[in-house]
Amino acid sequence: MKRKNLFWVLWLGVIIYAFFLAPPDNYEETFELIKRLSTGQIEGINPLIVSLFNIMGVWPMIYGCVLFFDGRGQKVPAWPFAALSFGVGAFSLLPYLALREPNPEFTGQKNLFLKILDSKITAILLLLGSAGLVAWGLINGDWADFFVQWQNKRFIHVMSLDFCLLCLLFPAVLGDDMARRNLKNPTLFWVVSLIPLLGPAAYLCLRGPVATHTDL
Repeated sequence: MKRKNLFWVLWLGVIIYAFFLAPPDNYEETFELIKRLSTGQIEGINPLIVSLFNIMGVWPMIYGCVLFFDGRGQKVPAWPFAALSFGVGAFSLLPYLALREPNPEFTGQKNLFLKILDSKITAILLLLGSAGLVAWGLINGDWADFFVQWQNKRFIHVMSLDFCLLCLLFPAVLGDDMARRNLKNPTLFWVVSLIPLLGPAAYLCLRGPVATHTDL
């Protein structure tokens, strides 16, 4: 219960922070930036911002490779929260984490969608995409400009906060996913948990197949 309450408190806290304490927003400017980022019109935009924006599209796919297995057997389905995370990231995942129950087993058979999420090809593509975005942003980005925008623009500020939250929250679903795959390796758990983004992406490549259980 304490764990669930912590997620609810954190969810409420980040909402209050994002809307009332984060830097002010220019909605027209933000809309134009999002439109340009979404359509690939990135000329003149700091590569760090371009990289971060695209990483925020990769994170939900990494989470999805875990959550859709975790959702099997939960009273609350995972898919609405996972789908919303493409738009609002951790803001939609925190309620799921607060509502879910421990689920170290996978019941039934994998359908085609789950087989794709469990595929090594999917995992490798996510790892390569993550590593490529991180490298491109770090090599070409302007940190001084990013810091100024982080201080003054709500969209950049909250997107950065969202990225940090997604990094911090992954261990909350990692343990059960490892259990579903008979992975008893505390060292692996902590390495994956402590390496932002690339740790979870690499984990998807390293994990074995899910151990299925049939309902009686």
